[in-house]
Amino acid sequence: MSAVPPDYLKDRIAVVTGGCGGIGRAICQRFHAEGAVVYATDIAGFDFPESRIHVLRHDVGSEEDAKAVMAHVEAEHGRLDILVNAAGIEIEKTIEETTLDEWNRSFSVNVNGTFLTSKHALSLMRKAGAGSIINFGSYDGFIADPSLAVYCATKGAVHALTRAMACDHGPEGIRVNAVCPGYVDTPMLQSFFGESGDIASLKQAVRDVHPIRRYGQPEDIANLVNWLAGDEARYASGQLWIIDGGLSAQVQQMRL
Repeated sequence: MSAVPPDYLKDRIAVVTGGCGGIGRAICQRFHAEGAVVYATDIAGFDFPESRIHVLRHDVGSEEDAKAVMAHVEAEHGRLDILVNAAGIEIEKTIEETTLDEWNRSFSVNVNGTFLTSKHALSLMRKAGAGSIINFGSYDGFIADPSLAVYCATKGAVHALTRAMACDHGPEGIRVNAVCPGYVDTPMLQSFFGESGDIASLKQAVRDVHPIRRYGQPEDIANLVNWLAGDEARYASGQLWIIDGGLSAQVQQMRL
C-alpha cells in the first residue's frame, strides 16, 4: 500500500451516520482534512469547527430521515461519493435479560440503519459514477464477548449484508466494505467501564488483553476508513476489515 497522497478525498461528497459520536467525529474530521465535503448525520448535535462539515439530524431507523438526508445532499451537490454507516448502539445483556423492545431497537439502529441509508444513497452514487460504502461491523461479529448477545447478532447481520451489497453493486462501480473495530476509546467503551469500582484496574486489564497492550483511539479507525473511502482502495470490496490491536488473533484461554 502506497502512502495516501495529500487531498486524498479532494472534492468528494461524504455522508457519515453517527457522525457526531466518538469514531464518527474522527472520521468526519479526517475526511475534511483530506479535502472532502462532509455531512455528519446524527440524532445528537456537535459544533464542528471545520467549514466543510455540515450536521444533519438523522434517526437512522427512519426511512423518511434517510430519504431527507439524501434529498438534501442531492440538492446541494447532485451526487454522493462516500457513505459511512457508523451509527450504532450497544446493549450489555444476555438474551434472557434483553427485552423485545431492546432487541428491536438494536436492530433498528445497527442493521436497519445500514440498510436504509445505503438503500437511498445508491441512486446518488450512480450519479457520481462510482462510490464507496463503509459499514461498521465489529470483531464481535466474529467472536462473542459475554453479555453482548444482541450486539453480536446485529454485527453478524451487518457483515453478511456488506458482502451481499458488494456483490450486487460492484458492477456499478460501488465498493462495499465493513470496518470491524475492537475496543476503542469512545463513550460506548466508557459506559462498559462503568462509574464505580476499580475502573483504573479494569482499564489496564483491557489494555493488557491486547497483544499491542492498548485499546484503539477513534483516529486509528478513521485512518482505515479514510483509505477505504478513496481510490487507493479501488480493488478492495466485500471484505470485513478487523482492526483490534491483535485481540482476536490470539487464543484467549492461553492467557489464563
